[in-house]
Amino acid sequence: MVASQVIAVPAGQIATIVTCLEMTAPPPRVAPVRSALKLERWTAPFDLERYRALFRAVGQPWLWRGRLVLDDAALAATLGAPSLEVHIAARRDGTPQGLLELDFSGHRQCELAYVGLVPELTGRGHGSWLMGHAMGRAWKDGIDRVWVHTCDLDHPGALAFYQRCGFRPYQRLVEMYDDPRTSGLYPADTAPSVPLL
Repeated sequence: MVASQVIAVPAGQIATIVTCLEMTAPPPRVAPVRSALKLERWTAPFDLERYRALFRAVGQPWLWRGRLVLDDAALAATLGAPSLEVHIAARRDGTPQGLLELDFSGHRQCELAYVGLVPELTGRGHGSWLMGHAMGRAWKDGIDRVWVHTCDLDHPGALAFYQRCGFRPYQRLVEMYDDPRTSGLYPADTAPSVPLL
């Protein structure tokens, strides 16, 4: 029997369990899910403040930080990379409501780097609509694998949603990083279910 290992998480840090999931063949085609949203692709040059506002609107409840810790030059370079596609789920009036980023930088693979909707749209079928579009764009010619990761800070239904979509878990990791509330990326009262130490 292997002894368990306990690691103290320093104050100002967060630890989370990350689950990586993959799909090694395209899912069966199904009738598209209907939504009042439309998908539009954003291309360089990006309005970085508009992008950051959407990233916060989608990710704040889950303490997303990845793109917010980048300065303007790094964010513009990341979003403008030829291997990255940035798509926005928007209302008919153009108001952004969701984010889909597809990263084709891996050999013959696509990472669903970010997939999410503003909190008021979750659980209303729009996620299935967005994932349908993600699958349609991810499985290009020459792609053998599509993967995504989620963590225990994400929406409680995220892992099960990805599995219903056909992804299979293949790896679990523990990630530790600066709590985005201590640096001011989010207000201290964000994600009250995750204690701020």
